[in-house]
Amino acid sequence: MAEPLAETDVHLGSTPSDVLWGRLPSRTDEPALRVRPGTVVSVDTLSHEGILDDQGSDPVAFFGRHGVSRADVLDDAVDVTRSLERGAGDGPHVVSRPIAVDRAEPGDVVSVTILRADPRVPYGVISNRHGRGALPGELPRAEESVSVFADVVTRDGTDHGRLPAVEGGPRVVTFPLRPFPGIVGVTPDADERAHSVPPGPHGGNLDIALLTAGSTLHLPVFVPGAGVYVGDPHFAQGDGEVALTAMEASLRLTLRLDLVPRAEALRRFGELVGPLAETTEYLVPTGLDRDLDEAVRRCVRAAIALLRARWGVEEHLAYAYLSAATDFRISQVVDLVCGSHATIRKADFAEVGP
Repeated sequence: MAEPLAETDVHLGSTPSDVLWGRLPSRTDEPALRVRPGTVVSVDTLSHEGILDDQGSDPVAFFGRHGVSRADVLDDAVDVTRSLERGAGDGPHVVSRPIAVDRAEPGDVVSVTILRADPRVPYGVISNRHGRGALPGELPRAEESVSVFADVVTRDGTDHGRLPAVEGGPRVVTFPLRPFPGIVGVTPDADERAHSVPPGPHGGNLDIALLTAGSTLHLPVFVPGAGVYVGDPHFAQGDGEVALTAMEASLRLTLRLDLVPRAEALRRFGELVGPLAETTEYLVPTGLDRDLDEAVRRCVRAAIALLRARWGVEEHLAYAYLSAATDFRISQVVDLVCGSHATIRKADFAEVGP
């Protein structure tokens, strides 16, 4: 279903040799690719939904029960399930092996721009499991996991997700698709591979739904080459991702990887200690913590620091502006570490200057 490869310099697949399952790359992992700054890379990403143990570890059988033909089940999903082992303590996500960016060094910033996010299949899954949704102890009602199948339909000329309003009934709910990668990150400075679920200063499982085509994630570099990776593809997600997952489904991503040297990064972003997203309209600082209140506080501090570095706004005036004009959103509340992100309108500072 994904478009043929076009206008890309290099491609990384999602075969067993291209990915890790449940862990992020470490500084000891050899890069899958080495690229120059500015390179456009296409990366096939694979959803974990339909391949996990509690879904039978058989994507052909799992999706077949929902009417999906074998021809519409990705061979990569079958091969990863058969070939890769996932430990009991590992995360669920299938994550690309790292891509090294030439000349990237600790203190620099790597900017990952999402040029395209093309669906590879016409369906996805939304799951509630492990007691890690927003309502643990309430949902799911039974002990077993709940996986809701959602297919893709065209409505008013655009693609929508569709799921039933009542199990087995004729009524359905539809919602617009906004494909994006839940995981975009750089390699942490550690010898051991980190668990794929909690996000951190390295980015990772941020689940920021604004990271659709045309957006950029700026990430501080921790190891030479940066070691960029992606995964956890989504077709759609609401801020919060309250049930544990959103509409998870495989994507082909087209990315541009740019390098921002430290001096320029300090001028543009200040001392960047964590992920900073950017869209055509917004700068999007983030805050992460196991406690959602603290995640919001960290996001506010990051937003103040950004306004001071980029536009020279005095601290108390930055705080006032954020209160009057900026939305602080909940990225997700389900990934062990909660996330908050702010949407600062760049146009508001047109008269302030660079």
